[in-house]
Amino acid sequence: MSEIKWIKITTGMFEDEKIKMIESMPEADMILVIWVKLLTLAGRKNMNGYIFLTENIPYTDEMLSTLFNRPLNTIRLALETFKNFSMIEFGDNGFIKIANWEKHQNVGALEKIRENNRLRVQRFRENQKQISAPNDCNVTETLCNDTDKNREEKNRLERDKNREEKKKENIHAVIQYLNTKTEKSFKATTKAHHKHINARFKEGYTLDDFKKVIDNKVTEWKGRITRDGQNMENYLRPQTLFGTKFESYLNQKPKTPKKLKTINEYAKEFDFDMNEV
Repeated sequence: MSEIKWIKITTGMFEDEKIKMIESMPEADMILVIWVKLLTLAGRKNMNGYIFLTENIPYTDEMLSTLFNRPLNTIRLALETFKNFSMIEFGDNGFIKIANWEKHQNVGALEKIRENNRLRVQRFRENQKQISAPNDCNVTETLCNDTDKNREEKNRLERDKNREEKKKENIHAVIQYLNTKTEKSFKATTKAHHKHINARFKEGYTLDDFKKVIDNKVTEWKGRITRDGQNMENYLRPQTLFGTKFESYLNQKPKTPKKLKTINEYAKEFDFDMNEV
């Protein structure tokens, strides 16, 4: 059973005749500390005031001395005092029990724990029924509704998992195609790449659209140096290609690179006779 997190100690505790008599004894403070420790230990066990190591093993004097970090003789004096004052009881098997435990226990918390345990057992039994008869809706209407909800949740999680796997596959395919066309080594695991690529996929663009954009800009930029010495090939990267200009890159007419003229063509253009050179 679950432990109780707190027990009751009344403000009039030290007005009790038994406590006053204990206060007049040698080592009174130590004995009272042991009494409070016994009460809290009984609360943790939450077995109607019984105190034990396990359900089959009672605490001995030596065990309590070690557990409470108090001298063995003081433990024995305290237990004997509590027994004489009918504050504790010893069963035939040696188990210690707090007398009148109801005075000290947190009744509200105990009832809450019992209710939680009852609900936990009920849910467990319902789950077992679902496992044994998942398609039998004659058990109870509530059980069938729970089964449908569980099935819907399972299907939703499965769909989410499939979408995530498909998303990763698409990102990998885009980056792999870009690396092949540009002879670069962009990583498909980079978060910044995911951000741009996922944004375009959410807008409805397809893998073929990404490939077309890559092809268009590779044709236009690869190997191109501007008049001011700017290498356009540096812009063949995910953040540029798949950013806000993605749609315009997709819809532009592919530019055919200019064919380099041969030396004879240049000579003809300027009216040179190559035979005289």
